[in-house]
Amino acid sequence: MLKIDSLCCSYNNQRVVDNINLTVGDGEFVVLLGPSGCGKSTTLKMIAGLVDPEAGKIELNGKEITHLSPGERKLAMVFQSYALFPHLTVAENILFGLQARKTDKQEQQKRLKSVVELVGLGEHLSKKPGQLSGGQCQRVALARAVVAQANLCLMDEPLSNLDAKLRDEMRTEIRALQQRLGMSVIYVTHDQVEAMSMADKIVLMNGGKVEQIGSPKLLYSQPATPFVAQFVGTPPMNIVAKGDSLVGIRPEHISITETGIAARVIGCDYHGADTIVLADISDPGNAEKLIKIRSAGHVMLDPGQQISVQWEAEFEHNFVA
Repeated sequence: MLKIDSLCCSYNNQRVVDNINLTVGDGEFVVLLGPSGCGKSTTLKMIAGLVDPEAGKIELNGKEITHLSPGERKLAMVFQSYALFPHLTVAENILFGLQARKTDKQEQQKRLKSVVELVGLGEHLSKKPGQLSGGQCQRVALARAVVAQANLCLMDEPLSNLDAKLRDEMRTEIRALQQRLGMSVIYVTHDQVEAMSMADKIVLMNGGKVEQIGSPKLLYSQPATPFVAQFVGTPPMNIVAKGDSLVGIRPEHISITETGIAARVIGCDYHGADTIVLADISDPGNAEKLIKIRSAGHVMLDPGQQISVQWEAEFEHNFVA
């Protein structure tokens, strides 16, 4: 549905998006994931037509849209700040885009009724944004995007202003809504939990480049680089030097045993369902070599306590140093 070919962008002679290639299928939920400043929001803005690319090409349904204006692209967008008009009611905010495009009034009301049922805003249509909670405001922004019936919906960190509990709820709602409508979505976030739980495909970016593209399972189980290994997963993968290479091992694949690699406990972090044990596996007198171990339940060990750890070779991931 969407094809991005060798897309580049620079600010102040600094390349912030460097040769991005990406395809988005019909009905696919694609997440652009990465730390702040990695170029994910700039990539989204180039797709939306809000930023002109320095080089590269963007195609939508086989038609090149690289230099079309935002309005000509007929895309929907959900912003981080909701971007609602405070003086308009919920219904007026939802229909604003359709009214601007002079859509038939009967068609507007038909779409409004349909989308209001989807997002559960039926009791709030006459309210102003100032009378709504953060979650309700986000539903209004979603409804405005859905009512446009656009080919592609772009979402720029739409949940970052919500508290943790509401983020969890909205994450589930957005994914369920997208699947029910079968719409294509490109979603920007720095939160790997959002990416892992929502995406069909993750595009992990770092320093303006793509580190790896794949399903959440692929990025977690077969990370292509140490950056991917340590960005995806909580806690991140342990990376330890082994000769001229680096070896990665997930915390849940390390066991505390009676015999194995000698380790010294640094501390324990109890999470309820499990405990994260921080330990040093370096040889005495050498620099610290810290690893994290995920153990089920309440495992409280004293700092300085000597333990043994081990893991199976099949769980090792080898990277070039």
